[in-house]
Amino acid sequence: MADPALVAEIKQIMALAKSGDADGANARYGALFASPEFASYAVQDQRQALGLLILAKKKAAPTPSLIETHRSAIPVLEQIFATSAEPADAEMLGLCYQLSGHESEAAATFRAGLDAERARNPDSDLCGRLMKHFSSI
Repeated sequence: MADPALVAEIKQIMALAKSGDADGANARYGALFASPEFASYAVQDQRQALGLLILAKKKAAPTPSLIETHRSAIPVLEQIFATSAEPADAEMLGLCYQLSGHESEAAATFRAGLDAERARNPDSDLCGRLMKHFSSI
C-alpha cells in the first residue's frame, strides 16, 4: 500500500492536470521527485508515481515545464535502474533522457533494457516498446 502522503500528493497533482494547469502539475511532480520524502518511499511506489507522468500519452508537443519535470526524474530513475536493472525502469529512464535531449544516454538505456527484456521474454509488449523507442532515436 502506498504511503498516504504520496497518494494525497498524486491526487492533488492529478487534480491540477485535469483542471488544465499542466505547468502547475509538472512543477508539483518535479518538486515531488526531488524531495527527500520521495526517496524514502518504497521503490514500487516511486515507480508508480514516476510512471503516471512518464508513461502518460502525450497529446501535444512537450512544454518546457514537462521537459524540466522529466529532467527532475532522471536522478531517481538512475538510482532505481542501477539497483534493479529492470527493463521497465530502463524504459522510463530512457524516455526521460530522450525528452531532455540526451539522445546517446537514451539509446544506451533503451538498448540495456531491450537486451534484458529479450533475455527474459522476447515476445513481451515491453520488448516491442523498447524496440520502438530505440529505433526512434
